Amino acid sequence: MKLSQGVEWGLHCTALVAQAPDGIAVSRRLLSEHYGLPEAYLAKHLQALVRAGVLTATPGPRGGFRLARPDEQITALEILEAIEGTAPAFLCQEIRQRGTGAVPPEDCTRPCGVSVVMAKADEAWRGSLASVTVADLVALVPSHTRKRNRARLTGEPTGDR
Repeated sequence: MKLSQGVEWGLHCTALVAQAPDGIAVSRRLLSEHYGLPEAYLAKHLQALVRAGVLTATPGPRGGFRLARPDEQITALEILEAIEGTAPAFLCQEIRQRGTGAVPPEDCTRPCGVSVVMAKADEAWRGSLASVTVADLVALVPSHTRKRNRARLTGEPTGDR
């Protein structure tokens, strides 16, 4: 399975927005510069996160993005689904009913074994992502990096060259 780069961008950007002090909106420009991403393309992903209720957007010169809910209430699965959609990763094409080895339709009243295995794997994967919150992602960021990020988000000097 290959996910679009938008999933990585969405997870990182949401975690960065979560590091902003209360009341601070993080601009699209700051997000794109922080990660070296093309602003116009990032905008599409940020809007998907807004539509999904992960982020809120405020227009204007002091506008930007904030979390729509507390970071412990937003999951990695919500971000993935905002970017990629909710369709399962695997779609059975029922090839067991094709070709020279075709199984008759009356013998295909249940999903095939491949479909069952892939559905269970998809469920486990989504369950794992649903158990990880944005707060968990932020906690994985080293404390010195969180401190630097917070300074950048508030416009304070960071000590960077």
